[in-house]
Amino acid sequence: MVKAVVCGAAGGIGQPLSLLLKLNPSVTELSLYDVVNAHGVATDLSHINTPATVKGFLPADNGAEKALAGADIVVIPAGVPRKPGMTRDDLFKVNAGICATLAQAIANACPKAFVCVISNPVNSTVPVFAETFRKAGCYDPKRLFGVTTLDVVRASTFVAEVIGKPQESSKYAIPVVGGHSGKTILPLLTQSDPQIPSAILNDKEKRDALVYRIQFGGDEVVKAKDGAGSATLSMAQAGAQFASWVIDAAFNGKQRVVQSYIDLSAAEGGEGIKKEIGGDCQWFSVNVELGRDGVQNILPIGNIDEQEQALLKEAVAELGPSIKKGLDFQPPAPKQ
Repeated sequence: MVKAVVCGAAGGIGQPLSLLLKLNPSVTELSLYDVVNAHGVATDLSHINTPATVKGFLPADNGAEKALAGADIVVIPAGVPRKPGMTRDDLFKVNAGICATLAQAIANACPKAFVCVISNPVNSTVPVFAETFRKAGCYDPKRLFGVTTLDVVRASTFVAEVIGKPQESSKYAIPVVGGHSGKTILPLLTQSDPQIPSAILNDKEKRDALVYRIQFGGDEVVKAKDGAGSATLSMAQAGAQFASWVIDAAFNGKQRVVQSYIDLSAAEGGEGIKKEIGGDCQWFSVNVELGRDGVQNILPIGNIDEQEQALLKEAVAELGPSIKKGLDFQPPAPKQ
């Protein structure tokens, strides 16, 4: 019996994400919240013959907290999408306020829920959630996740394409650590399972192009959609996949190792990560073992080569200001 909530359910990510959660057999109650069209999306999904009952909620009459009441897991794609020429820092100015408002509603209605943040820029918005929860007295770093799964999905897809086996993309597991934007995204190609052929790893031009495509795959989608949106379908699949992993670990006893952008104080191993990265980033996407309480263990980055070490330094340097921006964010005072 799992209640899942999608905040931003009527948007480009929210609708397919809600559909995928409706199809998850572990979800028995699905609440959809958005500023518009939530009832329509909920009615549409409610006709699908899977266990989850579906209800939609709008802001009127404290709709956010009604949607969130008793939630076990909350998935948040809410916010405006990235447009051509728009950086994730530009996005922050718009989306941080939305995130702070939703975080306060979660603190009021379901303070022990697992919270999976998709709203960009993740490097900054997740700390906004953390600080809002902290001020509300309900912050549990084990239960707050920045969803970076799309970077992992892209890495598998693009590696398989470069190797010439695109139909086998699901067979390649490439850890992706760091953050969730540009140079903060660090695909650990040397840790690929199965291994990437040395002819690719040792060819600097090919390897650089592969790393760049993984780091900036979102720009590829924005350009291809010609101003009509950003990555929505792939992000929805990645978000639903991550949510299913959390559900399986927390409610079905299926522990697994994933990558997620988390507070390094969430579990033992966080201090070790700080030593590995040579910086004092409080937030980092790392190998995480999921369990019944969320983050059960934080696992080491492990052995990386010189090229990945150089990329790691770049990622850490760029992450610091983004994290600070989220921690320092002050939501505007409510209108009288």
